[in-house]
Amino acid sequence: MRISFERTGGFAGISKRTTLDTATLPPKEANELPRLVKAADLFKLPEQISSPHPQSDRFQYKLTVEDNGKQHTVTVSETALPETLRPLIEWLNHAAQKKS
Repeated sequence: MRISFERTGGFAGISKRTTLDTATLPPKEANELPRLVKAADLFKLPEQISSPHPQSDRFQYKLTVEDNGKQHTVTVSETALPETLRPLIEWLNHAAQKKS
């Protein structure tokens, strides 16, 4: 499984990007990432999840997941983040921070 993650926006407008591949992650992380993707039901989420009340200075997240020949991209605003997706976003934010 491979995930490209991008966070844009926020007060400072600093973007964060990372790409993770379970083939190159440590075993614990390589097991955790697919579990979080499955718990988020990511492949069933719409490509765009927008807030009905957009707010300036909020983060925007874009995830592209490739797994077993399937690919799906989801773009979601921080204010519209589904609870099922939150643990994956937090995990990816942490992973991106560690890589930078």
